[in-house]
Amino acid sequence: MSAPPLLKAPAAAAASLVAAAAAHRATAAAAAPSGASRVPPRRLRCSASGAAAVEVRAPMDWATRSLEEMQRAEDFDSFCLMGLSPLDGRYERFTRDLKPFFSEFGLIRYRVIVEVKWLLKLSQIPEINEVPPFSKEAQLFLDAIIQDFSVADAKEVKKIEKTTNHDVKAVEYFLKQKCSSNPEIAKVLEFFHFGCTSEDINNLSHALALKEGVNTVMFPVMMDICKAMCSLATQNSTIPMLSRTHGQPASPTTLGKEMANFAARLSSIGNSFSEVKILGKFAGAVGNYSADVVAYPEVDWPKVAEDFVKSLGLEFNPYVTQIEPHDYISKLFNLFVQFNNVLTDFDRDMWTYISLGYFKQIVKAGEVGSSTMPHKVNPIDFENSDGNLTIANGTLSSLSMKLPISRMQRDLTDSTVLRNLGVGLGHSLLAYKATLRGINKVQVNESRLSEDLDQTWEVLAEPIQTVMRRYGIPEPYEKLKEMTRGQAVTKDSIRQFIEDLDLPEAARSSLLKLTPHSYIGEAEFLARNIEEVVDLKSGFKIE
Repeated sequence: MSAPPLLKAPAAAAASLVAAAAAHRATAAAAAPSGASRVPPRRLRCSASGAAAVEVRAPMDWATRSLEEMQRAEDFDSFCLMGLSPLDGRYERFTRDLKPFFSEFGLIRYRVIVEVKWLLKLSQIPEINEVPPFSKEAQLFLDAIIQDFSVADAKEVKKIEKTTNHDVKAVEYFLKQKCSSNPEIAKVLEFFHFGCTSEDINNLSHALALKEGVNTVMFPVMMDICKAMCSLATQNSTIPMLSRTHGQPASPTTLGKEMANFAARLSSIGNSFSEVKILGKFAGAVGNYSADVVAYPEVDWPKVAEDFVKSLGLEFNPYVTQIEPHDYISKLFNLFVQFNNVLTDFDRDMWTYISLGYFKQIVKAGEVGSSTMPHKVNPIDFENSDGNLTIANGTLSSLSMKLPISRMQRDLTDSTVLRNLGVGLGHSLLAYKATLRGINKVQVNESRLSEDLDQTWEVLAEPIQTVMRRYGIPEPYEKLKEMTRGQAVTKDSIRQFIEDLDLPEAARSSLLKLTPHSYIGEAEFLARNIEEVVDLKSGFKIE
């Protein structure tokens, strides 16, 4: 089985760090004697002199490693064939970059992160004498649990869950087993999950997955779409095209201006993403820190919780019940629905332009368009995108409407629904990549665009009647309506109409020079200027 393409590193330097880290791990593994202890952990090791030697990793090295481990599984191909969703089957190669964040593995890993970091936080609170500050070695041990978390570790958690029938408790027991070999941490095992309800762990896990997954995987592809549309706009800014309103010929534009319209719309939505704040709570069973206050009344638990949530890179929500109310998820997903609606509009316009012959599709050797009609070259990428956007928006809208509503404080439907975060995003990602493929497979058919313009001289009725209004000619609209509506209009008939008008010579001369090709207003300028309007620096990111 071939290895999967790796997640794109943020920069070339990051890629080299990943390679260096892999080489370092391989060397260390070869040098280690059989049965040797893995404490201190491999990420940060103490040298002979006592100084810490740091193994530097790229930010998403863990995600890359988890995908590699998944692909090496002997039954992976069979799993893809038997997957209920095409996201895990036919289209898995297009959506796999989301798996480290939104899969069951991803959720378990994020739970481990929250549980471990909470134990470390407890050790930093002076009033909690029972959890003294950890030594450097103990901190490195705990850090390694996070950094080295693997699919095999996740399987161990699932094995424990078969007994507990509780997924979060299984993570707690996994960590206790994992840390029982470290004498220092073994003394405070019962402080894993201290004062926590499951939703304290879950809400932060989902928040981290959304922030990292959307920033790392979704937004880069969405920006690529905007860039591709900007390129279509600027490269075709001068190519005139017949507009259509109500499906009928309308005043001409340029092909580039029509592409610019979509780029501007998507960019505007992209800017709104930066207004979303990913929130987290850590206030116990009903949001009041009750158990924490009873155990340690001298601790300022609201301040501790706020500091802890913010240390994870999230915004703190102080007013909660057992659950974080998910209003921010609703806002986030509504923005994805908006983006997807605009992209659906684009997909359907491109499908129509291809149908009209305005775009030719580039033929790829070996591909088949129809099982029975050999000549077919179908716009399958735009159709694929359209269909997946429909499924994505159905899922995202359902999540957006359901998550802010709970029975009193919480019921199991919250957990059930939250497990589908990756479904709506997965179908969105699949659609985005299909749209990009579609854009890369088309080329402009200028002769066909010109042909339509040559046959629709009636579109000049609008500027002619507007000039007539300026110079006080009575009933200009009605006269043009009588001449053009339902009538065959030609270049000669339009010119003769202009010649017969009582207009100043300069105005008449200007109208006589006008053609369907040149009647484009400021379309060319607007198309060329689109890159100054589209802002990809401030948008498409969540801080």
